[in-house]
Amino acid sequence: MKKMISMLAVGAALASASYADITRVEMGVGAWMQTPRGDASYNPSSGVGGSDTLKKDQKTSAYVWLFIKHPIPVLPNLRLEYSTLEAKGTPTGTWGSYTFTGGTSKLDVTQYDIIPYYNILDNTAWITLDLGLDAKVIDAKYSATQAAIGTYENKASVVIPMAYLRARVEIPSTNIAVEGDVKYVSYGSSKFSDVRAKIDYTFDFMPVVQPAIEVGYRQENIKIDYSSADVKTDITFSGFYTGLMLRF
Repeated sequence: MKKMISMLAVGAALASASYADITRVEMGVGAWMQTPRGDASYNPSSGVGGSDTLKKDQKTSAYVWLFIKHPIPVLPNLRLEYSTLEAKGTPTGTWGSYTFTGGTSKLDVTQYDIIPYYNILDNTAWITLDLGLDAKVIDAKYSATQAAIGTYENKASVVIPMAYLRARVEIPSTNIAVEGDVKYVSYGSSKFSDVRAKIDYTFDFMPVVQPAIEVGYRQENIKIDYSSADVKTDITFSGFYTGLMLRF
């Protein structure tokens, strides 16, 4: 979270310093009420192996985002995002010849999305269309615990390149807009997707900074399925989110 706040602070500072050269700056913060679903299996070289079914317990986590759109056509615009995922599970597994059940597990994921994008349509007939590439940085930690054998823990940090598409429609004569974005990539049987749809309302009583509210639904799927992977997953996090925005 501190890393993302620092990135947003730097971006906001740059935007303020060169505001005359920036077409638009927006930032937001909110809460995502996510429910995990799915399962994972692990079989690392340490001799621990098993499977895990995630509990469908709703968790609320914070998200932060910032985008800067500038008027230089050859250079991409920039969007930055931060969010977290959390889930608990019921693992079944082995340690050598010993089989255990009744343990507990926890998955914590921190995500940083760095998205350079080009503005294909800019409020043309009230439609905005963005196309770009998302470098999704994932810091993940998984632990499974059972009283008889202790705790198995695995950490990983990866960068996943994903295609990025965003579409927005302003409703004429209102301050309401409908927006959706998709991030997606597939590698054989593995795939990663992150899809959002929202509606927002902008308050226009301030001349320079316009506050807004947003309400939407987000679904993220992480499917890892290749032979050399220590951990295989097919898990989904989904739920409604709501937040506050500032438009400059």
